[in-house]
Amino acid sequence: MADRAGLKFVGYIFASVTLVVMLTTGMVVKGYADRGYSLEAETIASR
Repeated sequence: MADRAGLKFVGYIFASVTLVVMLTTGMVVKGYADRGYSLEAETIASR
């Protein structure tokens, strides 16, 4: 069985990855909300 120190280390890794994913998702959602990004192909073609 794994020791507590190893499990704590793995927990910190999972928590870090979860935090990074949440922050990235929040930034992307905020970008879409501020109309910084667009899903329409017309805006890309007109540049």
